[in-house]
Amino acid sequence: MPTPAETHRTYGNWRRPRSAGLWRLALAPTLMTVGVVVAASLVSMIAGLAGGLVFFALTVPPLFVLLRPAYDGYTRLQRLGAWAGGARARAARENTYRSGPLGLVACGTHQLPGLLAASRLSETHDAHGRPFAVLCHAHVRHLTVVLESEPDGASLADQRQVDQWVAHHGEWLAQLSREPGLIGCQISIESSPDPGTRLRHMLANRRSDNAPPYADEVMSEIRDTYPAGAAEVKARIALTYRMNAAGGRRLSAAEKAHEVGIRLPGLYGTLPNTGAGGAAPVDAQRLCEIVRAAYDLAAAETIETARAAGDTAALSWDDVGPASAQALARSYHHDGAISVTWEMADAPRTAIVETVLSELLAPHRDIPRKRVTLLYRVLSPAEAARMVESDVHAAEFRVNTRRNASARDKREVQSAQATAAEEARGAALIGVGMLVTASVLDQDGLAAAIAAIANVGPTARINLRVVAHSQDSAFAAALPLGVWLPEYQALPRAIKDTF
Repeated sequence: MPTPAETHRTYGNWRRPRSAGLWRLALAPTLMTVGVVVAASLVSMIAGLAGGLVFFALTVPPLFVLLRPAYDGYTRLQRLGAWAGGARARAARENTYRSGPLGLVACGTHQLPGLLAASRLSETHDAHGRPFAVLCHAHVRHLTVVLESEPDGASLADQRQVDQWVAHHGEWLAQLSREPGLIGCQISIESSPDPGTRLRHMLANRRSDNAPPYADEVMSEIRDTYPAGAAEVKARIALTYRMNAAGGRRLSAAEKAHEVGIRLPGLYGTLPNTGAGGAAPVDAQRLCEIVRAAYDLAAAETIETARAAGDTAALSWDDVGPASAQALARSYHHDGAISVTWEMADAPRTAIVETVLSELLAPHRDIPRKRVTLLYRVLSPAEAARMVESDVHAAEFRVNTRRNASARDKREVQSAQATAAEEARGAALIGVGMLVTASVLDQDGLAAAIAAIANVGPTARINLRVVAHSQDSAFAAALPLGVWLPEYQALPRAIKDTF
């Protein structure tokens, strides 16, 4: 009879797509290096052998150092480009934002900064008559809808139930690859302290004047002590679509929202099978509250108090942004709070179990508000087939062009071939990324939050790296609002993937 350890399922075989190149370089760095070598040969023909050697010594070694990828997959040239962009923004004071009556925003509103400045919010109804928010990113012609759920948790679930949740989660992600016009999905798990306002209002509403003194005393003690140390965990799913019809015709925001609303119940109706709990679309008012609480931590308790009392904090999309914000090289200051965002530089290289993210997702006493956002980029079947075949050819090229191929190179060929075989059998291929944001109230708490992420990050078998010189954009991308950073880059993705 097999033991529990033998029947416990593991998951793995994540791969970073890499283009074929020489000397452990990608395609574009290889072409640039070869181009410099050819230029050195031409210089030697014109200025003599000494001139060609001098040109070669001054260009090729520095270029090789700049283009060789580091442990996290980034080259020194990419890091230098990020630093230069951040330095230019700070010199032009583009990293500082002021809104409100004394700011530079028109009409004195608190408009969202940066990549969210051009977003527009509206509301419509799905096929079941439920209202849902429609967030339009006009600059890139994207439309985002947001779902919210309260996960069940796996503390009282047996292993068979957990395995079924994981299997249904994979099926749900595979279903997304068949959604017309879907770009990607963001799953954001946010943990924050529960101020106890909902519990206090619930007890106050159910209190009876004829209750025995002992019962009244017990309920008063529960009201005062239970919220201490408690945390609130919310899961939000953002689905982002291109505003085009199936034939490529450009659609308006209203037309695309109507098309999405017809299929939306089928998406959130199957989420309970994944362990996400009951899911429902987020309306415009609730989305305003989510964004306002993210930028202003002090406003979160006020919003929850109003909701517990049955009221709503009247918010509009033009007034949910911060009154002041400043993006530094490795932190983001906004409305009296400080946030730091990390990105996933490398996926786990070993097989993992389903609880690998437990400590990273769990609330932490040193982090008042933590947001872990999983980014799933949906690939169409045609694009997935091209990618896996290219990955196999690149892995085989690296092995065949090296005299003594390493064990890792040979293992990459086997992994790429296994991925291609699974895709050929009908499995979906989805790009995966992660952003982790920790928000604190002061500078002293920032050091504790950074240390906390440094401690829990390795438990997830994920290489987390602080986003350098783009903290404001990373903060916006970690919110469940459908901001896909590759869509905002000036360099096309087809060219960027060759580095």
